Amino acid sequence: MNAAKTRPVKGLQNRLGADSAEFTCLPTLSSRDLGWEHLQVGQFQHPPGECQIASEADHTVCVSLAARPVRFLQIKDGKTHSSLYGKGDISITPAQTPFFARWDDDDHYVELRLDSGFVATVAQEALGLNPDRIELIPEFRLRDGRLEAIALMLLDELNQANPGGQLYVESLTNLLAVHLLRQYAVARPQLQIHPGGLPPRQLLPVLDHIHEALDADLKLADLAAIAGLSPFHFSHQFKQAIGVAPYQYVLQQRVERAKQLLKQTNHSIVEIALQCGFNSHSHLSKQFRQATGTTPSAYRAIAQ
Repeated sequence: MNAAKTRPVKGLQNRLGADSAEFTCLPTLSSRDLGWEHLQVGQFQHPPGECQIASEADHTVCVSLAARPVRFLQIKDGKTHSSLYGKGDISITPAQTPFFARWDDDDHYVELRLDSGFVATVAQEALGLNPDRIELIPEFRLRDGRLEAIALMLLDELNQANPGGQLYVESLTNLLAVHLLRQYAVARPQLQIHPGGLPPRQLLPVLDHIHEALDADLKLADLAAIAGLSPFHFSHQFKQAIGVAPYQYVLQQRVERAKQLLKQTNHSIVEIALQCGFNSHSHLSKQFRQATGTTPSAYRAIAQ
């Protein structure tokens, strides 16, 4: 995916009638350097102003985080819209759609930029659609609880800056693409249903790989390739077979491996965290407590 471009934003006229200086709209947080594939997430906060952008390669979803409603004027796809935007309001701007916005108060939002080529691949592999005929619908202002939840989960992962969360981010990226295609494509497809889940001949090699590589940054695309499926189909059939999503299963196995090492070795908790694919003592402790109700240190004291 192309790196996000900086956006020149012109400040609105101040109370004395003089134009404020032009400033650049840069994110306060960005996933740009985290290695996330097909998706870039940014959190923005800026004063009243206006901007004009057009992304050639990315579909853009903006979810308002503003504490109080902000009045916006938007122009995209030859249409104009003006209204108040409050927390949870969403706008969707497809790739290659020129977009102008003006706002009259401090704004705060999370922006998801999803590679249009990746969306086309998901459309073809997961939904059986002709990617050359897929076109998202521009949306000025809407409410979508599921889309907002995906955005907030990605923002939470961005705030944690967890380098070991690639599998989780990839799962959310796939979910985001499918949701946009199902709800906001010109031709809304019906999701294919695959009864039965992964058969053993596909499932067992995946499980073996996970168990052998728990200390690595496992990727959804790699696991799907072992099963010979697209990431979306793999996630769906894996959950049918195992009962949980791939990233949840990996997390469960990492915690189980940590429990074994805590009982059977004298390795430090930091060493155990790294051996199990956690990036720090605190990361292991958080996930371990959520899974077991206790800390690694307390578990070791009881188990040994």
